[in-house]
Amino acid sequence: FDEAFVTELREEATEALAQFQTRLGDTTLFISKGRLSNVHSCEGKFLAPDEFHWNAAIAKGQVAHKAIQQLVNWRGEPTPRDLVDDALARLADDDRDLGRWVAALSPGDEADLRGRAIEHVNKFIESFPPLDARSHPATESATRWPVDGPIVFNSRVDLVIGKPDGRVSRKVIIDLKTGWVSPLHREDLRFYALIETLSRDVPPRKLATFYLDSAQPMVEDVTEGLLRSALRRTLDGVHAIIELQVEGRTPVLRPGTHCRWCPLRDDCPESAADKSHDDGDAR
Repeated sequence: FDEAFVTELREEATEALAQFQTRLGDTTLFISKGRLSNVHSCEGKFLAPDEFHWNAAIAKGQVAHKAIQQLVNWRGEPTPRDLVDDALARLADDDRDLGRWVAALSPGDEADLRGRAIEHVNKFIESFPPLDARSHPATESATRWPVDGPIVFNSRVDLVIGKPDGRVSRKVIIDLKTGWVSPLHREDLRFYALIETLSRDVPPRKLATFYLDSAQPMVEDVTEGLLRSALRRTLDGVHAIIELQVEGRTPVLRPGTHCRWCPLRDDCPESAADKSHDDGDAR
């Protein structure tokens, strides 16, 4: 990638953030892939009260990710059961929301969660060869940009392989998924590529969403066009968030699969008028 292109991309992002800052007042925004996905999906759901509750079906991915993180850095050849037990113990010692939920599980619920997580760790081991240390594998790799300010972009990548050679892109970013294919998964990775570029100067080479259930990756090359598109989507999302949270604009309701998890579903006229979001329940 040409150095001038990265400089131009960063200057455009910096100028936009400066303009946004004049509208924020005392508000601070931390922009993640989840917040961008929510505001671009349905602004009503984005503003809805957070009624999220952990369950085994949701937590299995977090436990499996933690176990895979341990696997990449473990000496020897641990079994999936060893890795999941270690992950559960570490999560239970964490005072955050998931950790408190794991620590309070009954023996039966813990066994259910263990079994689900072990299944996914098995699938990862079957799909991936041992990662050579010379490929610089890293798990749960966090990136943020800018270093400070009222608006900060942040990301946390499941698995990164490779590192730049000077200005030559050799880094591959991999996101592990356990459910259905969604276009948002690619948008998430493009956001990761953008933050990597803004913070490290050199874009990644490739992006891959790896679906553990099917053992199939969806791979995309990083291009200048992809990064420009990712920046535009990100800035559009920040603009919408400021309008909604700071300036009080009425949210736009957009029905879709996300309606299944929306606490406003029963009373939302758009959700009631569009039943396409029920298709997934029938499969």
